[in-house]
Amino acid sequence: MALGNHSTIMEFILLGLSSDPHVQALLFVLFLLVYLLTLTGNMTMMLVIRADSHLHTPMYYFLSHLSFLDLCFSSVTVPKMLENLLSKRKTISVESCLAQVFFVLITAGTEAYLLSVMAYDRYVAICQPLLYDQVMSKQRYLCVQLVWGSWGLASLNAFINTLLAANLDFCENHTISHYSCEVPSLFPLSCSDVSINLTVLLCSSLMHGFGTLFPIVFSYARIVSTILSISSTKGRSKTFSTCSSHLTAVSFFFGSGFLRYLMPTSGSPLELIFSVQYGVVTPMMNPLIYSLKNKKVKAAVRRTLGKYMRWSR
Repeated sequence: MALGNHSTIMEFILLGLSSDPHVQALLFVLFLLVYLLTLTGNMTMMLVIRADSHLHTPMYYFLSHLSFLDLCFSSVTVPKMLENLLSKRKTISVESCLAQVFFVLITAGTEAYLLSVMAYDRYVAICQPLLYDQVMSKQRYLCVQLVWGSWGLASLNAFINTLLAANLDFCENHTISHYSCEVPSLFPLSCSDVSINLTVLLCSSLMHGFGTLFPIVFSYARIVSTILSISSTKGRSKTFSTCSSHLTAVSFFFGSGFLRYLMPTSGSPLELIFSVQYGVVTPMMNPLIYSLKNKKVKAAVRRTLGKYMRWSR
């Protein structure tokens, strides 16, 4: 990958979340705990889904990939943030910064597509239950295609935006008012013309954002219509509970992600809040959202723990 003329700037300074040493110490403990919970929660979900045959269905196949993505997404930025919270020299090389940009885009982009795929899965399961086995369950190849298609489209978007960012020239200003490298944060540092970069980022954000959000909105509009047509209150409650977890995850991720990438970069605290929301908090919350409200997952956890306890005796 060409890096353009970066002879004047070899590294950036990440200002992080706070300049107060005492606050940084508190933030280190907080985000270390969040990261450990993220690792534990997502690895547990992956292992339980793999180990329990009752969860070998398309819904949980997608959920296991979501857990893997959350694991990767969080690991792209949080370890570096933790390092900088303890370090006096909060720097990152230009190459490492661009690598972080690429992996943020590919993991976040894939997650957006996967959430859209999961919404379609719930739509077929609830609105066309008689066709679900034929459309999803008996077509394992289709599920694999949908997952790899998500990775492929996100990779293309990440490659284009990172390649354009790599060809920018960075001059005197090398301070990033952020805890990680994201495409919008690099534009104010460049002495090159960033109009093409801005246009491509805006277009790709709108295309990928609305391209993934539209199927979710359509799916849930049909789901809500189907739920309201159920005469039994108990039936409505049970049906809604099967998709409320996914709707919560979508709201957390898309709400903060859209605001971060579509708002102008100004270095405001809101940008940090939105980035922390979709890049740190959401990967931790997803396993909790999907497990605490899901009886099948809780039952699978109990069965898996019971097996390991019997083996350990």
